[in-house]
Amino acid sequence: MRKKTGVGEMNGKLDARKKELITQGVYAVGGSFLFAFGVNVLITPLGLYNGGFMGIAQLLRTFIVQGLHVPVPAGVDLSGFIYFIMNIPLFYMGYRVLGRGFAVKTLITVGIQSVFLTIVPIPAAPLVDDYLTSCIIGGIVAGTGTGLVLRGRSSGGGQDIIGLCCTKKYPGFSVGRINILMNIFVYAICLFMFNIEIVIYSLIYTTILSVAIDHVHIQNINMSVMIFTKKTGISRAIMEQLGRGVTNWDGEGAYTNKTSYILFVMISKYEMGQIKQIVHSIDPNAFMIFTEGCAVDGNFEKRL
Repeated sequence: MRKKTGVGEMNGKLDARKKELITQGVYAVGGSFLFAFGVNVLITPLGLYNGGFMGIAQLLRTFIVQGLHVPVPAGVDLSGFIYFIMNIPLFYMGYRVLGRGFAVKTLITVGIQSVFLTIVPIPAAPLVDDYLTSCIIGGIVAGTGTGLVLRGRSSGGGQDIIGLCCTKKYPGFSVGRINILMNIFVYAICLFMFNIEIVIYSLIYTTILSVAIDHVHIQNINMSVMIFTKKTGISRAIMEQLGRGVTNWDGEGAYTNKTSYILFVMISKYEMGQIKQIVHSIDPNAFMIFTEGCAVDGNFEKRL
């Protein structure tokens, strides 16, 4: 009987792992498409520019097409191909700081994103003529796409890799903030090449994109969890399955006068579903309190 139970638990873990990988793949592909759609359909037709490495790729594309007069098929954007080439040294950085799994997933995701950026057609005329409206919609769409990629534990490359590496080493950083800092360099160049209006609207778009990233990329959000239960074994399950530390108190119900166990855990918002599943598998009647946006100082592992 024990052997069968062990095999069943192993199969259950394999199924859960397979489901998680499929979910991450959906986030990566869907997020990459949303980002490419927001950039190519809403931003590029207005002559606006991304920040960071994508903005540098767009500037190089402009130089190649308009400066060197290299012929490119109508509706095709070279930015995706240039962006992929620029990311090659960053893959090694991600491998060193964030691990092999992250680096491989990022390589695949950047490849998918580069393909979408190349094949999603750029309209001859802007879909929305108003610059501010396009900046808002484009920033939300592209930022949501990037956030979904990050939520799938991958990265769209460029400043995202740098941002995640900084977040890993310095918990006070966020990917969105790194995006804003990286954009200063790109828009300083744009000031010399284009009129001030293009730069201002590009900055508005990029700021909205950065805010959208931090709202979707919920690994950035810390949560404290208090669990009230009358059953034992939850602390050990959380430590073994989630790898988080747990603090225990012994309590007593004021109405029932029965012994109750109080558990305190710090997690990222991304892990909320996992901890609910762990707790409810042991005690379906457990009472849980989640507090979002806690500031943490000390030995707390930032998960990406």
